[in-house]
Amino acid sequence: MWLSTEEALRRLGVKPQTLYANVSRGRINARPDPADPRRSLYDGADVDRMARRPSGRRRADAVAAGAIDWGDPVLPSAVSTVEGGRLFYRGRDAVELSRTATLEQVADLLWGGYALAAVPAAACAGDTPIASALLALAGRVATDPPSLYRSPQALREDAAQVLATLADALLGPGPGELHQRLAAALGRPGAADDLRCALVLLADHELNASTFAARVAVSTGAPLAAGALAGLASLLGPRHGLASTAVAVLAEEFDGPPADPAQRLRDWLGEGRVVPGFGHRLYPRGDARAAALLQRVRLPPAFAALAEAAGIVVAEPPNIDFALVALAAAHHLPVSAPTTIFALARAVGWLAHMLEQAQNGVLIRPRARYTGIRPPLR
Repeated sequence: MWLSTEEALRRLGVKPQTLYANVSRGRINARPDPADPRRSLYDGADVDRMARRPSGRRRADAVAAGAIDWGDPVLPSAVSTVEGGRLFYRGRDAVELSRTATLEQVADLLWGGYALAAVPAAACAGDTPIASALLALAGRVATDPPSLYRSPQALREDAAQVLATLADALLGPGPGELHQRLAAALGRPGAADDLRCALVLLADHELNASTFAARVAVSTGAPLAAGALAGLASLLGPRHGLASTAVAVLAEEFDGPPADPAQRLRDWLGEGRVVPGFGHRLYPRGDARAAALLQRVRLPPAFAALAEAAGIVVAEPPNIDFALVALAAAHHLPVSAPTTIFALARAVGWLAHMLEQAQNGVLIRPRARYTGIRPPLR
């Protein structure tokens, strides 16, 4: 259920600027009104959830619980942020950077310095690039020094080594910048510049699940490779880095003879299935990363039909998961390509957050709100 501005303000009992602030912070999802794009509609469930919050100072447990699920910021970071529907890396607009920057240049920006590192060839190889990356990182965890009490320069050198290990495992050893090596590994040298753009746009995204996992690992003093391993393991879930797989499956439904795309999507929803690849709570007016990437490619017919249907049926624009799979389809990349691209890019952000976490020296150790059988009191 979508509410008008007036109805949302009435339910919340707040001034318009408070409503807009909740939208910009991702607490209330909003979209343009199809009848009048100059006006916005607001997610009724989000509005009602906010309306149920008690006024005044909230209890600490309520604040903590709300922070876990797209809520209030949970820890300070200077690495990246989403403000006003735009993604910024240390104050630099990520979309602007994606026009010309390389992933190495983004690493230099986010880490405070980057130098290319050479690493010995990995002794272990998995059946897939991701499996090889997991094994290579695990091998480093057993031998790398801890991150605790190390100088910033030493940690940056570690970060370069970890990124090089991951890149070699995903792409195979070789010369060139990472986007060029990626294009060669995927068998599409002509896609190099589009891949460069995607890598930059995916390099970091605030405190997402995989980044938080990486920071928690390094907050214990574990090696940076341990944090990267935790981040990669967390990325490999259908609600995070593997969301692209669901988008690809849905797009297959629109690959065939012309038909009513909107009805196809209604049938999909009628079977109780979600529509992946559209909408993002941090970008109520559309994922800026997706828009930047989709400007570079001609959508294959199935993806164009799916985007058209989603605009009608769910009234949501494409997000970065859709854009990444569309890019892969446009360049005829292997089915595993979106995950490889995502992992290589996001490793730069994980390492930036780990460097920050190692320097602040704080152990991330939240408390659980116990909901089980109460123990006897003595």
